[in-house]
Amino acid sequence: MDFEFSGEQDQLRDTVRRFLSERAPTTYVRSMLDDPLGTTREVWQGLAALGVTGLLVPERHGGAGRGMTDMGVVLEELGRAVHPGPFLSSAVGAASALVAVAGPDGDELLPRIADGSAVATVALHDEGRRATWRTPTTVASNGALSGTKAFVPDAAGADVILVTAATGDGIGLFAVEADAPGVVIIPSETPDGTRKVATVELGAVAARRIGSGDATPALAGVVDRLLIAHVVDGVGAASTALELAVEYTKERKQFDRLIGSFQAVQHLCAEMLQALELGRAGAYYALWAADAADPAELHRAATMAKAWAGDAFFKIGADAIQVFGGIGYTWEHDIHLAYKRLLSLQHVLGGTADHLEELATIAIHP
Repeated sequence: MDFEFSGEQDQLRDTVRRFLSERAPTTYVRSMLDDPLGTTREVWQGLAALGVTGLLVPERHGGAGRGMTDMGVVLEELGRAVHPGPFLSSAVGAASALVAVAGPDGDELLPRIADGSAVATVALHDEGRRATWRTPTTVASNGALSGTKAFVPDAAGADVILVTAATGDGIGLFAVEADAPGVVIIPSETPDGTRKVATVELGAVAARRIGSGDATPALAGVVDRLLIAHVVDGVGAASTALELAVEYTKERKQFDRLIGSFQAVQHLCAEMLQALELGRAGAYYALWAADAADPAELHRAATMAKAWAGDAFFKIGADAIQVFGGIGYTWEHDIHLAYKRLLSLQHVLGGTADHLEELATIAIHP
């Protein structure tokens, strides 16, 4: 097993990093915090021009047909830049769901996701069921959906919402136009302005079913991919938090000494680095599992990565704030952007307790 990135992947990393530095710096991130879509059309089309919005889309549908390892390179850079917008929801979540559920023939929405002309998201969780998606209360009947989906990422800026619903043959996946009659999208306030979330109410909304039969096994793999994607994004954000903190220790003086010379600060930074590298190892292994392992190992790897990163990466952000002291809490300083991104990671798709419990279940019933 080789965890070294290829030359082509290193070039992809450099290209994405340069694009984000030039087209979406911190000033851009701040300007998007109150924007419903979380991105400008120019930046979104710029990402599409790089080909990254279609990395997971098969070539016959206009994409690159690549795997999660390549996508991980992009996601880590997006996390490092604390990039806002619906990339993870559309290019990872929706693309993966359509490929997994639609089958070999694919779906008509895939080319639009690949070229950036459409933004899509996946509505997995129902109201009151944050940590589970397998028992939806949203119901499909006669081609219409009724129910309430909660914690839907980037719903307010999406063109299409992929909704899971109970059917007569298990769980079905349905495509719903965001502006269709009967769709009510209610944005939710969250501490992290770079991650948009909403409640989506569906009142007998016309919907198009994706694929046929019970989509539960296919969706299980999609959920694992989303877990991995969020963790890899967190690797990038945690790296930024650590880098900013270490640089500050080389500049800030107290009692006529650089604070980096204080043993307590050194220990804190060392612990942050240790937590980051352990989380990075878990994230990279999970990326490999998504491309090369069987579904059981993918699920174990994704669950393990999120179980560690949820709290460990949040602590990196919190410890970075401690290094900065009072200035870290101010709106003007960039460290709080990374901190809030890691705070949202702690809760997305279930908390640490949920994933530790799932790991225990896997150990008992492998």
